[in-house]
Amino acid sequence: MSELALQERHKLYEDAMALTLGTLFVSLGMLIYSKTLLLVGSTAGLSLLLSYVSGYGFGVCFFVINLPFYALAIRRMGWPFTIRTFVAVALVAVFSRLTTIWVNISHIDPLYATVIGAGLTGTGLLMLFRHRTGLGGINILALYLQEHWKVRAGYFQLAVDALIMIVAFFVIPVDRLALSVLGIVIVNVIIAINHKPGRYMALS
Repeated sequence: MSELALQERHKLYEDAMALTLGTLFVSLGMLIYSKTLLLVGSTAGLSLLLSYVSGYGFGVCFFVINLPFYALAIRRMGWPFTIRTFVAVALVAVFSRLTTIWVNISHIDPLYATVIGAGLTGTGLLMLFRHRTGLGGINILALYLQEHWKVRAGYFQLAVDALIMIVAFFVIPVDRLALSVLGIVIVNVIIAINHKPGRYMALS
């Protein structure tokens, strides 16, 4: 019997719990980052940057930026993934607003904010990935470009993150930009270490 056949499927309540907790973790991480003018990569980083420039909340920017990418998600990843991703993005948008009511941060050290914010975000993303759910439209676009235009997804995403950091140079202080790079590294290390084929065997 193949390894795929041996994989156990997630139950509906398990998917619901993962989506709820994962998006709560990410939302709290984004609140901590927004309070200290930090950035992450991908769509969330672009949304934070736009919120700093425009004055709109992170949740609104995040929800709107992701809208154009769902058509690609349906073609590339299928309806179940797209629906879960839409729900997850909507939850992050809502929870990001509610978290500002639930949590009041009067002071937080920027270095600590970098580490704990990245830890929360990386852990939240890991929960979502293990239940075949995404958050970033840029990730979907990267996979589409790789499949149809032979553009390496990893290189494209790295280029987008680099562009976000270049623009951020004119928006946030240099020390926060450096800490943001550290946060991106922490998030990716968490995912790289813990999200490996065969390490987690369940499917959604």
